[in-house]
Amino acid sequence: MSDLPFGFSTGDDDDSRKRRDEGNGPGGNDPFGFGAGGAGGFDPSQLGQMLSQLGQMISGMGQGMGPGGAQSGPVNYDVAKRLARQQLGSTIAPITAGTTTAVTDAAHLAELWLDGATVLPAGATKTVAWTPNDWIEETLPTWKRLCDPVAEQISGMWTAQLPEEAKQFAGPMVGMLGQMGGLAFGSQLGQALGQLAKEVLTSTDIGLPLGPAGTAALLPTAISAFSEGLEQPESEIMVFLAARETAHQRLFAHVPWLRQQVLGAVEDYARGIKMDFSAIEEAAQGIDPMSLSDPSKLEELLSQGTFEPQTTPEQKQALERLETLLALIEGWVDVVVTDAVGERLPGAGALSETLRRRRATGGPAEQTFATLVGLELRPRKVREASALWRRLTTDVGMERRDKVWEHPDLLPDSTDLDSPAGFIDSIIGGSTGAFDDPLAQLAETEARERHAADLGKAEADETDSDETPRDEGDSGPDSGTGKS
Repeated sequence: MSDLPFGFSTGDDDDSRKRRDEGNGPGGNDPFGFGAGGAGGFDPSQLGQMLSQLGQMISGMGQGMGPGGAQSGPVNYDVAKRLARQQLGSTIAPITAGTTTAVTDAAHLAELWLDGATVLPAGATKTVAWTPNDWIEETLPTWKRLCDPVAEQISGMWTAQLPEEAKQFAGPMVGMLGQMGGLAFGSQLGQALGQLAKEVLTSTDIGLPLGPAGTAALLPTAISAFSEGLEQPESEIMVFLAARETAHQRLFAHVPWLRQQVLGAVEDYARGIKMDFSAIEEAAQGIDPMSLSDPSKLEELLSQGTFEPQTTPEQKQALERLETLLALIEGWVDVVVTDAVGERLPGAGALSETLRRRRATGGPAEQTFATLVGLELRPRKVREASALWRRLTTDVGMERRDKVWEHPDLLPDSTDLDSPAGFIDSIIGGSTGAFDDPLAQLAETEARERHAADLGKAEADETDSDETPRDEGDSGPDSGTGKS
């Protein structure tokens, strides 16, 4: 499976691109190899040949479509779900009643301990134990929101790059391109989710609220595998992970704008995607259509660097916002959980370090974002965010620390993570009114500006009055008229 979203390749194949750009042959500056100008012009026979080949590719894939052989949306999620479940196999053990009770008790204890580490109240209304199949089913709606913007942007470019004559000639057959893309995207998504479902420990293991709102979920099978080789008892590890899960739930439940900010950053990133389509015709040459009856073959085609995204300034900004926000979430959870369980679970420090190494070596979070969305959560930012939240806790206390989440404009940005002294000083130095009520602070600022404007107007009127010339007939005793 490719490490980049939907088979993207960030490498620069300069030699290959140069060969495509040189000469007057197909693939010059014209995607799909249709000459839009010159002596040849548009050749319908070339388009017909290409569409015939695409038709052979898609034929035989009906079993990968939804009911009636139709696909809705840019990603075929029926294919994704089926392939993910196939990776898990048919021997998924059900959750026993005893395991469910253990998960519930661990979450209850974690909630009691968290009450003393944050002012944010409990955010989960129920606690559940999931199998890997449950995780796939319950998180798929959120994955749709994460993946659809990227896939829609790419799918739209497939047809947008066709010459106008080609679009008119192709008619409804152009929709076959969308079906091919949906199958390929669904195939790669299914492989990624199938692998991830075997590794994730909780519903928020990658920093996002993937599950239903208000539901704290732990995956006991993965937790048992994670516990192997560690010195701590599995019951303590369960409580530690329950504390992380319920801390995430508190944050997402009581910071209402946070979910939209995170998912919106992904959408902004997707809108900035720009593609180089000059490789399509070269990649399509020599393909045996019958060998692509398996959707995984399409995923293999995409993973060969057929599409080469070009990073735009807008994407860089969206990427920085998302990475910073995810780092702030994870850093806050690290600090709060450490304060809640540190003295109660002797192995909490070692567990925290194990999770940090898991992230740093390319754990589920990094692999998933890189594969499905094209984003990476950089471990360096998580460490720096943890350091900032720790200093805030020490210097101003947990109440003022947690008030930073009251409005997105109050959060530290990427430069604050790199150099937090200024941000912390702004809180210590008396600008606490911003944390009481941001709207009230805005109203107060506007009132001061209006007052200053009124004073300025009054001073201007007084100056104009002083400079008004007196009437010549209004003479004082020292008017200098010469009268005795």
